[in-house]
Amino acid sequence: MSQYLNSEQEAKEYLPRYKLLYGLIGFTVTVFFTRLWFLQIINGTELRQFSEQNSIKETKIPAPRGIVYDRNGEILVENLPGFEVTISPQYVTDLNVTADAVAKALNMQPQAVIQLVQKSKRMNGPFRPVKIKDNLSRDEIFNLEIIKQDYSGLDIKENVVRSYPLKSNAAQLFGYVGEISKRQLPVLNEKYGDKFKFAQGDIIGKAGLEEVLDLQIRGKDGISVQQVDARGREAVSSTNLLGSLAGITPASPGHNVMLTIDKDIQEAAFNAFIGQGHIGGAVAMKTNGEILAWVSGPSFDPNEFSTGISPQIWSKLINDPDRPLRNKVIQDHNSPGSTFKPLMAVAALSENIITPHTVVACPGVMRFAGRPYHDSLKHGHGNLVVTQAIERSSNIFFYKMGIALGIDRMFKYLDAFGIGRKTEVELQGERAGLMPSAAWKQETIGEEWQPGENLSVAIGQGFVLTTPLQMAVAYNAVGTYGKVVKPHIIKKIMTSDNKVVKEVEPSLARDLGDGSGPVTIKKEVFDTVREGLRLVVNGDRGTARGRGKLSFVEIAGKTGTSQVMSFSADQIYVTCETRPKHQRHHGWFIGYAPADKPEIAFGILSEHSCHGSAASPVAREIVRAYVAKYHPEWLTREPVKKKGRPEPVEASPVESERIEGE
Repeated sequence: MSQYLNSEQEAKEYLPRYKLLYGLIGFTVTVFFTRLWFLQIINGTELRQFSEQNSIKETKIPAPRGIVYDRNGEILVENLPGFEVTISPQYVTDLNVTADAVAKALNMQPQAVIQLVQKSKRMNGPFRPVKIKDNLSRDEIFNLEIIKQDYSGLDIKENVVRSYPLKSNAAQLFGYVGEISKRQLPVLNEKYGDKFKFAQGDIIGKAGLEEVLDLQIRGKDGISVQQVDARGREAVSSTNLLGSLAGITPASPGHNVMLTIDKDIQEAAFNAFIGQGHIGGAVAMKTNGEILAWVSGPSFDPNEFSTGISPQIWSKLINDPDRPLRNKVIQDHNSPGSTFKPLMAVAALSENIITPHTVVACPGVMRFAGRPYHDSLKHGHGNLVVTQAIERSSNIFFYKMGIALGIDRMFKYLDAFGIGRKTEVELQGERAGLMPSAAWKQETIGEEWQPGENLSVAIGQGFVLTTPLQMAVAYNAVGTYGKVVKPHIIKKIMTSDNKVVKEVEPSLARDLGDGSGPVTIKKEVFDTVREGLRLVVNGDRGTARGRGKLSFVEIAGKTGTSQVMSFSADQIYVTCETRPKHQRHHGWFIGYAPADKPEIAFGILSEHSCHGSAASPVAREIVRAYVAKYHPEWLTREPVKKKGRPEPVEASPVESERIEGE
């Protein structure tokens, strides 16, 4: 039988449960009240600032990079004002609709806009503005301004565009700029964190002087702070949420740089080299080491990098077999060929292997260790003294010098001239080249040096590798009686108002003529070799007499042919121009001017041009431009008269035995 409780008994039974419920409700209210009190009273000020920041937009103002001038104050690299359009993904309500409108305004494909935004979101998240296009035209800016208010997240920003007025001229020297990559960001912040804090989207130097001088010329970015609405647009409100934060902190420009480059000589070198279709490198410098001109070809236009290089252009550059992005003045090393011979003559004269009057027989072919070695002229040159051997570029003469000297004595002198050493010019990526020695071969290859290898080294082939700048420095040392300079490009670093911060003075690496260097070379030795170099251009049988000569100033120099591959005896005299391009020899011309008292030295390598004489007109035009700029009075003086040459005399039996070396 069921027992029913009356209402009073039932209420008493449920009373403990009600008390528990009331307790839970009271506890919950207390927790909420305490939390609200904590947020409003304790953290209220801080949270207010956070909420206000949701309505504040900070925009970076890029700092103008420093201006680059030539030695006379002519602008080589500058900045131009520009505009770019960006889309901030977090504010975009419908990407497809926005992309259609933007693409129409910019004459682009909508899918291209969508891909840019989506790629940036994947890589950088939704809060970083995505650059759609920069260097906007007036019409594009007008079209975007019309639709700007109708599409959230769309913004037009003023920016600074790096400009290279010389375009492809000296592109490898100046380098180019580009946006910092995700890989570079942590590396640079770790390396330069105490000086600069790099951020995604920053523009940095990527090559050449732009990269080397990046910290000095990049400046300090400014910032613009403004109040925006929920769609990211500038808001107009009677309530000032920014307070003291409002306004603009202007950007600070980077340091300016004055180079040793002379714009007029640079343009003359470029027109003579690239303008005539040469591939390779050309450099000219004052005898104190100040670089006047620097050309590498083929070239490219660094302005294309400043505005965001297209994939098509980038692909063309990196797939070009002639490698336009390489700085061939210091990064491509090749065998110097016959331009090596005057330096060999210095060694042979200094070691008393020959005197200036020693006669050496130079037939068309000689045999050494059972192998034939051919002269540069099929039927040989007959009997020659050293100045004639330099003038006519006899291989046999210098084969015999190599046999008599041996590799270690050759190394001692050539190393002192800087062959196989970095010049330490202020650019990254310089290659040292190679001047071999017996010890080098044993350590590197694990083999003994072979006597026959002396012959190939003696004419600048075999293991020998060098660069146009190295050779210019070496010949400059011949012209200045042993002064091996440190070539440099940077003359001054200045503030934005051109107050000098740093000035670079010319300096010597070593002096081979004063007894303080690794070898001591007498003035008489230099005089003999200098006369040979003068005859190369101005003598009756000089290898550069036709294309490298000027009437108003004597140029001294040496042509050279660098073989890119070996040929059999029946192919060695086949006309080079008939071969496929990749089999054609490189042509060198190294020298200085004036021949009697040098002021300018040069090194020119023309790849696949077959002959050194092909490079000599480039030097001629460089010297012509130098004279027109710094010695215009020379242009109207009488043609230089020929000088006499030393008469050959018969060698003594001892000398003959030593120099034949067979």
